[in-house]
Amino acid sequence: MAEFLVLGAGMVGVSSALALQARGHQVTVVDRTCAGLETSYGNAGMIQVEAAEPYALPRDMVTLFKYALEISNDVTWKMSGALPMLPALWSYFRHSSPEKHAKVSRVHSQLTIRSTADHAPLIRDSESEHLISRCGLVMLHRDDAEFEKASKKASFLLSEYGVTSNVYDGKSYMKEEPALKKTPAGAVHYTQSWSCSSPGGLTEAYSDLFVKRGGRFVTGDASTLQHTSKGWQILTSEGEVKAEQVVVALGPWSPELLKRFGYRIPMVYKRGYHGHFNAPKTLLRPFLDVANGVLAAPMVKGLRVTTGAALVPLNAPMDTRQLERGAAALNDMIDLGEQVEEPQWMGTRPCMPDMLPLVGEAPNHKGLWFHFGHGHQGFTLGPTTSQLLVQAIEGEKSELLDALSPADRLS
Repeated sequence: MAEFLVLGAGMVGVSSALALQARGHQVTVVDRTCAGLETSYGNAGMIQVEAAEPYALPRDMVTLFKYALEISNDVTWKMSGALPMLPALWSYFRHSSPEKHAKVSRVHSQLTIRSTADHAPLIRDSESEHLISRCGLVMLHRDDAEFEKASKKASFLLSEYGVTSNVYDGKSYMKEEPALKKTPAGAVHYTQSWSCSSPGGLTEAYSDLFVKRGGRFVTGDASTLQHTSKGWQILTSEGEVKAEQVVVALGPWSPELLKRFGYRIPMVYKRGYHGHFNAPKTLLRPFLDVANGVLAAPMVKGLRVTTGAALVPLNAPMDTRQLERGAAALNDMIDLGEQVEEPQWMGTRPCMPDMLPLVGEAPNHKGLWFHFGHGHQGFTLGPTTSQLLVQAIEGEKSELLDALSPADRLS
């Protein structure tokens, strides 16, 4: 048994703590707030088995031109955010080539295909079944040509990765989803994915389970982390806490902390927003309005509309244009109702340029473990990559662990 600090109480950090605890280790989770109040709070709530292939950066000039001029609602950006990210964006562009993306997807698909199975025992043990719907995820298309491409992609995902789906023409899906008030070109329903009506609530429930099983949760400042001759120590609300080993699971804040220890970690920061609406009709299944870059999903607080990516600095002021444009377009397809009055949420997805999370020991420090960079899939993959992290800590070797290891990817 070893003593571990886990920095970060989002889905990835809490899952790390549970996995280490299950192997008999003594674990203390440290976060500046409570569990599940950052990126894990405001995401779309999907456990995405269908996301076998991570989001690549488009390489065709038409799409890039639309992004540059913000014609597409998928991406907005600020020069102050894009310029510091240029090296990471260039690496992201190179890894998005068809050959490299196919190689990355062969790794990523091994994670997503087991995501629901890895969540299942934690959902059960945390008594969170009431938050989970096993109804899949729908990609809703308004354009006939795009729907045709999506149908072919669904066939490819089935043959290549075992991702199952049902494909509907527009009129057929109108019968499937009573909340629609306009006929789309068509829809692809990916059947294996699950949705959660309160992603923050599920993360908090996992954290409560960790504490119930004997774990320790304290508030503290990750920036006070120090390396000592005996391990690691950090300043918390309960004083100085020490441990032999530490797991950094701070999502987009991880690179800044690790600069102090000599690591320069390239990252693409993708901010997202959500809003809740009092929709008069409840969706049977969450769906992505592909043409407008927003995902609509039933939540405890109402129908949540979640945006695509804004390439801005972590501390950039709030800019809800994507949410406003996406919601206006979505209201043409379903009746959103009035927006719920609440503090505006925003969060940042921590995307590595090679589209794979960093899972493994730091190259230059014994007992320092990286567990971040999940991009859009931290909520989906937290329990899965936590199992792999524990395998790495216990000295296991595999091609999958090698692919996720920081050792060669940061050199």
